[in-house]
Amino acid sequence: MELRTVLVVGTGLIGTSAALALRKRGVRVLLADRDPGAVRLARELGAGEEWLAADQPAPGRYAEKAAGPDASDGLRAAGPGATAGPDASEGLRPAGPGEPGDQYSGEPGDQLPGEPVDLAVIAVPPAHVATELLELQRIGAARFYTDVASVKVEPLHRAAQLGCDLASYVASHPLAGREKSGPGAARADLFLGRPWALCPTEESDPEARAAVLRLIELCGANAVEVGASDHDRAVAVVSHAPHVAASAVAARLADATDVALGLAGQGVRDVTRIAGSDPGLWLGILSGNAAPVAEVLEAVATDLADAAGALRALAEGDGTATGELTQLLKRGVVGHDRIPGKHGGPASSYAVVQVVIGDRPGQLARLFLVCDEVGVNVEDVRLEHAPGLPLGIAELSVQPDAVPTLTDALRERGWEVP
Repeated sequence: MELRTVLVVGTGLIGTSAALALRKRGVRVLLADRDPGAVRLARELGAGEEWLAADQPAPGRYAEKAAGPDASDGLRAAGPGATAGPDASEGLRPAGPGEPGDQYSGEPGDQLPGEPVDLAVIAVPPAHVATELLELQRIGAARFYTDVASVKVEPLHRAAQLGCDLASYVASHPLAGREKSGPGAARADLFLGRPWALCPTEESDPEARAAVLRLIELCGANAVEVGASDHDRAVAVVSHAPHVAASAVAARLADATDVALGLAGQGVRDVTRIAGSDPGLWLGILSGNAAPVAEVLEAVATDLADAAGALRALAEGDGTATGELTQLLKRGVVGHDRIPGKHGGPASSYAVVQVVIGDRPGQLARLFLVCDEVGVNVEDVRLEHAPGLPLGIAELSVQPDAVPTLTDALRERGWEVP
């Protein structure tokens, strides 16, 4: 299954990142979003062309005058409330470069005006996936369809209720993201090596499944086929509940004293990093997967309540209360160690070499150059800043047998290795 032309509906972080990845692989990408500014920024980043459709769409979806009093040459994907021109009867037509309405004249074999794209990628919040799918199918926008929402049961159920064609639609979800949002945070390598869930149903056409698999391959991700309900239960444990837990910890910092914040180290930054994400976006995600997330949070709340009880007992002088707390900490170690390593499977045990590094341009480049010179592969790197000082600690994870070689080389070149 080859993908020549892909329509990306929703130019946020995930949609724009997919578009950038596809463009790097030579795929023609068309972009649509309710927010014209988001499309404009995605275009400026090189993610593709703006999608124009000369079809008379449903009110409030893809409707806005393209240019002048006669909009028969093309309509731009736009937000609610826009109106179509007086003549919009030519059918679906993605327009190419130039002014709105210009005919696309590409290489032989490219999509022609009036032809559906090979695949439409719906990158909108879970609650809007089904209605977006219905509208795109109504105007024949693509041969096949997928979405990239982080919830799967609700969109599939809603799509069936609305009467969408489930044969041409295969739900999917890339397990990748950042705490930042919007097209400005997009990266072409966001999905590289990451799992990408594929959730076909009994109705799914094999060609539709093949098209989505090709999308995943082009984006550099690893396809993982899983049922929709299994997917939602899984992401509740590894993504959705952890986000709520991180937000709960970060919320304690809102009223923390300046003294406490001045003592904050890398640990609290690690625990609360994802709490900086868009609350509106996450409310939609959590609402779409409410029951599975609630189950995980209830179990976490029980553990936390038990830990708090043990600590209260310790504060009152009951030295026997450490057992339950110790068991929780040990279970945490077991769970942490089960997180797959960077190559999949059990996480490898690496040694950490700490290097004092100045907060100046070129320091990391110099550090990695030493690693290259002595043939030591850096498996992972982490920076810990020293608050108020122009330096920090670079923690290089390497194979244990490489530690003496790297440590000696760094010290010989003047680096401070604690």
